Amino acid sequence: MSWTTFFTVFATIFVAEIGDKTQLATLLFSADAATSKWTVFAAASAALVCAAGIGVLVGGQLAQWIQPKTLHLIAGLGFIGIGVWTLVAR
Repeated sequence: MSWTTFFTVFATIFVAEIGDKTQLATLLFSADAATSKWTVFAAASAALVCAAGIGVLVGGQLAQWIQPKTLHLIAGLGFIGIGVWTLVAR
């Protein structure tokens, strides 16, 4: 296992998720006094693991047909596009 890759992915995903709608939804679910915080944590964690798993599987399949450099370019342009859309959309 590459620790450099591990910490790069961890830091990138962690920063991307802070203040994200997923975190806000989790916050709202856990704000209910009658709801088990451990249940909310377990469910949110399982959902994020499943979503990441789909990303890994799809990325692995795409890498068979598209060069990694091209995938990086597409992903980078996608992030820039989302950022611009976020700034100009109201």
